[in-house]
Amino acid sequence: MFERLKKLFFDAQDNSGRNTFASDGLQVAEAALMFHVIAADGIITDEEKATLASRVSKHFGLTKNETNELVDAARQADNEAVDLYRFTSTLNRELDYDARVELIANLWEMVYADGIVHELEDNIVWRVAELLDVSSRDRMEMKQRMRKDGPE
Repeated sequence: MFERLKKLFFDAQDNSGRNTFASDGLQVAEAALMFHVIAADGIITDEEKATLASRVSKHFGLTKNETNELVDAARQADNEAVDLYRFTSTLNRELDYDARVELIANLWEMVYADGIVHELEDNIVWRVAELLDVSSRDRMEMKQRMRKDGPE
């Protein structure tokens, strides 16, 4: 069972001896969607990068090096993806409803990271919520929570 969990989060070690995140794994799927949101307006600010790194580090309990590796893997996965389904199908399989709602909150945190809500960012969160079968009510509650209070 441990090996199955390990495989879920990491590929086998590469030649450099460090772990590489599985391109189709849960962590990459979540981080890739967060990256997709911050890249939607065509400008990735330092605030957005810092928010992404902070969120994935806290969410997954990663070290700084692991966080950097995950963000790199997420960026690459997002660049290679044809659509959002690649990520949302994995997330629908692996996450329960409450975890999917929390992911939507994390996406809203990315939207608000630079202080500007771009319509493309808003639209991406809406589309992801639909693909994850998160209700409009829960999506809007998470939006309000992030707008008022910021991350918990």
